[in-house]
Amino acid sequence: MVYLFLAVFIAVSINSETLKSDYNILMKMALFSPAVVAGIWGATLSSALGGILGGPRILQAMSIDKVTPKVFSKGKGRNNEPVNALIMVFIIAEAGILIGELDVIARVVSMFYLTAYGFINIAFFLENWANPDFQPTFKIKRWIGLLGFFACFAIMFKLDMIAMFAALAIIASLYFWLQRKEVKIQSNDVWRSVWENIVNKGLKKINAHTEVNSSWNPNIILFSGRSEHQSYLLELSKTVSGRTGIVTNFKLIVDKDNTKPLKKSEQIVTDDMYSDLGIFARQIKVDNIYNGIKNISTTFGFSGVEPNTIMMGWPKGLEDSKEYAEMTEVLLHLDYNLLYLDFDKKTKFGNYKAVDLWWRETDSKNAEMMLNIARFIIASPRWQDTNIRVLFVNNNNVDTTIIYNKIYKLVQDLRVNVEIEIIDNAVQQMAFYDLIKKYSAATDLTLVGIPNYKIEQQAEFIVKTNQLFETIGSTLLVKAANNFNVLDLNFIKEKS
Repeated sequence: MVYLFLAVFIAVSINSETLKSDYNILMKMALFSPAVVAGIWGATLSSALGGILGGPRILQAMSIDKVTPKVFSKGKGRNNEPVNALIMVFIIAEAGILIGELDVIARVVSMFYLTAYGFINIAFFLENWANPDFQPTFKIKRWIGLLGFFACFAIMFKLDMIAMFAALAIIASLYFWLQRKEVKIQSNDVWRSVWENIVNKGLKKINAHTEVNSSWNPNIILFSGRSEHQSYLLELSKTVSGRTGIVTNFKLIVDKDNTKPLKKSEQIVTDDMYSDLGIFARQIKVDNIYNGIKNISTTFGFSGVEPNTIMMGWPKGLEDSKEYAEMTEVLLHLDYNLLYLDFDKKTKFGNYKAVDLWWRETDSKNAEMMLNIARFIIASPRWQDTNIRVLFVNNNNVDTTIIYNKIYKLVQDLRVNVEIEIIDNAVQQMAFYDLIKKYSAATDLTLVGIPNYKIEQQAEFIVKTNQLFETIGSTLLVKAANNFNVLDLNFIKEKS
């Protein structure tokens, strides 16, 4: 109250120019000037005693927590008096005295005091807003802390902008130095609480404004297995998901009895292979691989960020598997986007320079999904110099100009730079897969749509597709869900 009253009194009673030039103005105004000197001495001695008693002990405590050098943690006597820390505090104080200019010391001290008060205020605001464990005995509205934070820095800016930036630079240096040391003490991380609060509110916001025909933001459930090319499947899944998509890889541990599931802490996989790519990883016990995939696909996810895509390696040798057919039927029923990668161990992804998208009249939904995938691929650093081709098979002798213009318009709307190639197949009537073998033999990554077929025809489809994979490089098979738009690729009406 005294400080507040004095600030208001000086502002009302003394003009600013006199205040700047006459440091003894209060003594001149006072009814009894020795009282002013006594007050200054009292405040000085109080601060000095506080510094002597409190400063060394704070430095000692910080050294015990391994924040400052260990030498200052050592003390003497029954009460472990911080002698080393006291000597350090004395040296700092003496350095301030030897400067000899009170104005210089005031600039430095004022900025650090205001910075300390500012961060105390913002710490209170963040803890009060985000941390449920923060239950102080005093009750203050959280917005007061935010107001105090901005007020402190506004005053710093007004008093001395250069000194403010210098103080912030020193504090920032200390912060990053402590981060590099990875100091950990037994206290909750307020920033973790802040991020959890932001994520919570963000999910509620997303869930409240769900748009059926919004742009595709991939949220992928990945089953990468433990093959030699697992790292490439992980790499492509992250590429396809883009900057904002989420990839969760599931490692399935087969346990036919499966009497006890893994503990929650054991299900989380911490491996540099995943964390370096920004992929979340989990492992769970399953009695059967296919049942495990069905169960995860049915139950995994939470409101706001529901998974919309299943990605896995192409199943070679499973054409006669009834369980695999049932799993596929479930995934189609759940209306997931399906991505299957057949990885060529010899060519891998080549030079990351050529990607082919194969379209046909029946690929109305798969076509749009392929264009979305192409957009994410070319945004990836490894694929940024790639050449994207859209190859359309013209089986009905339609004018190629009509087809080209229509595909160009579709591609232009999605803002993906591609090369369009129309393959006239009305006379030769070559099989679709034979054309892919002919034109995409040297392509680094080929995208082919999975047609609609009855589940009993799956074995035949897998056999034919396996034969295709023997002659071309790495291939990504695409099956779009119903939420994708239907691109009009039926050109027969244009012909008529």
